[in-house]
Amino acid sequence: MTNRQIKSLMCIAVVMAAGLGVAAPPAAAAGRRVHPGDSIQDAVNAARPGDIITVMPGTYYENVLITKRLTLRGFGASTVIRPPVTQAAPAAPAAPAAPDAQAGAGAAAPGAPAAPARAATACSQADTGICVMGTPEQSVDEVKIRSLAVSGFKRNGIWASYTDRLSVERVISEKNGTWGIAQERSTRGVFRGNIARDNTESGIFIANTVAREGGATDTLGAIIRRNVLTGNRIGVTVRRVRNLSVTGNLLTGNCGGVFVVGDEGEPGAGAMTIRNNRIHENNKFCKGNSRLPDIQGVGIVLTGAEETVVRGNSIRGNVGASPLSGGILLFKSFVGATNTDNVIQDNVVRDNQPADLANQGTGTGNRFVGNRCGTSVPAGMC
Repeated sequence: MTNRQIKSLMCIAVVMAAGLGVAAPPAAAAGRRVHPGDSIQDAVNAARPGDIITVMPGTYYENVLITKRLTLRGFGASTVIRPPVTQAAPAAPAAPAAPDAQAGAGAAAPGAPAAPARAATACSQADTGICVMGTPEQSVDEVKIRSLAVSGFKRNGIWASYTDRLSVERVISEKNGTWGIAQERSTRGVFRGNIARDNTESGIFIANTVAREGGATDTLGAIIRRNVLTGNRIGVTVRRVRNLSVTGNLLTGNCGGVFVVGDEGEPGAGAMTIRNNRIHENNKFCKGNSRLPDIQGVGIVLTGAEETVVRGNSIRGNVGASPLSGGILLFKSFVGATNTDNVIQDNVVRDNQPADLANQGTGTGNRFVGNRCGTSVPAGMC
């Protein structure tokens, strides 16, 4: 990417962030305030369900665990949560994080507690900035995280498990060792107006579960909207889930843009909308692993997906030599799952290599309609 393109990207990110109020302070103070030198976790522990915790500008060196309904909000980029300077040794070694995309059974979750006390240990072991942790018996509902930054954690910036109606908005999550913002086993999440950059795996990651195989979770309408995702391995990964939307996001400078991943489990992954995103020049190189080839120059990949609509996106200049490279790719699954009944319609797909559109595998019912593109595999889809 040229210096001019980098400057243009940063200008776009600043404009989007400003328009979404990233740097704007909360409109009104309510509930509890946390000042530099105070503990955010102490305020969370003392809060009653429904309280608002306002974190004043400054840098806070801690992990935060939330197990109740509340709002945690800061002052945009001036409220920063970073890893603790010193940490107690965990009770047991943390297992390695699951790779993105087609991770299999046995991969460790950043935390899957049976009770809040277990959640605290799991969150500490995972070395995640903010953990929102329910249980299989009782989800944590309506947690709101607003206008702050999480940076430099060994695992994730924000991690959520067993939640309903979690809302993460105007958050900057950067330079974390696995995911920027991630959620599993959860429903009706809203991820809007965030900046996720330079995270080792996905900027935003939504999955059924990272601990084992299984059919897709119905997210009941989760939303990933108007985020800026850059410098990550993958901008957005949605893995083994159904019924969500990825709309109006800017994805550039990642190794790959959007991955929709399913497997042979039932119900299948899909029934989602990917619409009106700008997915340009995701040409960073990421080395492959045992489950995935190298990733570079990837716009949108569907593998093992069904009944998904990819419509009205601008996908340009994604160039690479990986089996996954290109503009929009229906990829043959490594575990034998097929892409079926997906609609690729009215996208502008230009200057991607090796092809703007590609349909691999033995899936049926996939339709390519009204796309503006130059090259396709097989020929004739443009």
